[in-house]
Amino acid sequence: MADMADEETPIEEPVADADTPEAVEQAPEPAAEPDVEQAPESTADAEPETSAAGEDDDQPPAAPVAPAHRPEPVEVLAPKERRRRKRAAKAPAARGAVSPTERQAERIAERAKKAHARRGERAKDRAAKPAREVVPTAAAERVVGASKARQGIVVSDKAAKTITVRIDTSRRHRRYKKIVRSSKTLHAHDEHNEAHEGDLVRVVETRPLSATKRWRLIEVVERAR
Repeated sequence: MADMADEETPIEEPVADADTPEAVEQAPEPAAEPDVEQAPESTADAEPETSAAGEDDDQPPAAPVAPAHRPEPVEVLAPKERRRRKRAAKAPAARGAVSPTERQAERIAERAKKAHARRGERAKDRAAKPAREVVPTAAAERVVGASKARQGIVVSDKAAKTITVRIDTSRRHRRYKKIVRSSKTLHAHDEHNEAHEGDLVRVVETRPLSATKRWRLIEVVERAR
């Protein structure tokens, strides 16, 4: 019985650890993968490549596409800055200190240059104008000692043998062409008190008759209504 028990009892074999050198030696080597040869590409795929290469050889290479031209941004200047740059461009170049004598000489030379230019322009204008006959006018003979005569309206006759006459004048302004009216008063001698307020009279210049009278009544042109 003891012998049978010994025979039936299986004998456990020692299991080698995978990390031990014996296990490494006993592990079977992996089977080598068979070399797979790459199949040549089909002739159908190769033909287009050769044809394309042939076309490239016959035709010139395409020119590179130039990038689109972009306009440069325009600088927007304020009116004040534009005027400042314009003045700076016209300004003469800076120079050293100039003495007063040199500055005066430059002014004289500049004036002479402008005068010469003006004379040339006037000569051209005279040459361009048509020639016209100049009729000499006889000089008006001035009578020495001739008295001045004025016509005005009597504004006062209260004083004895004296009237106050208002002389109205009107003229056109030389520049503005506007009618400018003015008036002044004078005292005239009326010997017989003929003129009254509102009458239109004619007076003539005479010798001094008083402190304020330098005129004398000639006639009454129109009576007041």
